[in-house]
Amino acid sequence: MSALLLTLGAVLGATPAAAATGPYVALGDSYSSGEGAGNYTSSSGSCHRSPNAYPQLWASANSPSSFAFVACSGATTQDVINNQLGSLNGSTSLVTVSAGGNDAGFAGAMQTCVLQGTDACLTAVNNAKSFATNQLPARLNSLYTQIRNRAPNARVVVLGYPHLYKIGGSCSFGISDTSRNAINGAADTIDSVTSARASAYGFAFGDVRGIFTNHEICSDDWWLNSTRLAVHESYHPNAKGHSQGYLPTLFAKD
Repeated sequence: MSALLLTLGAVLGATPAAAATGPYVALGDSYSSGEGAGNYTSSSGSCHRSPNAYPQLWASANSPSSFAFVACSGATTQDVINNQLGSLNGSTSLVTVSAGGNDAGFAGAMQTCVLQGTDACLTAVNNAKSFATNQLPARLNSLYTQIRNRAPNARVVVLGYPHLYKIGGSCSFGISDTSRNAINGAADTIDSVTSARASAYGFAFGDVRGIFTNHEICSDDWWLNSTRLAVHESYHPNAKGHSQGYLPTLFAKD
């Protein structure tokens, strides 16, 4: 597996961070913990950290001198600040983080879209977008300031969120394409805000929307879960989404 991932990094033109073998700290929410990728470590409890998640895959390929995998499903920016920053210090070489979707109430908006129809969905999504535009920047500023202060020498890569749906795809059931398009638009808003704040702090932004194109829900090759009986896994990247979507994006940003 390690040789394969190193080859992938070379193909992408990235220098696998064997060039940056110092301590690596993986922060963030469910999109970093590996919610949806399965095979969760029992010690992670409801944080649902998966060995199939991109941080663990990157660490396995690059053997950093230490690896703190503290991302947790459901985490908001304040949760990251309160509970995940203890491993950061002046020797930290790489930090990855995804955060902001939970602050904007994206999970609740998805539940509304699935259960209450198009009109309610559009209202919930617009509320999430308004929050992301008007309130999320200050929350990201607080988080990114803490990361930079605690890990002043680290390379910081902020990972974004993909579009969930292929519009006009293979799904003939579920929510309407109007709702699906609105949900994708919410991802665009959150990614735009996150990218701008990351840039302001000199952090790299890993935009995964391009690499997930044609691998969304309703495509011919899904890298994301739709509604599942394990409800907490719904609308999250599966193992392929991490290994073929998020991991190459991280390699490209190293």
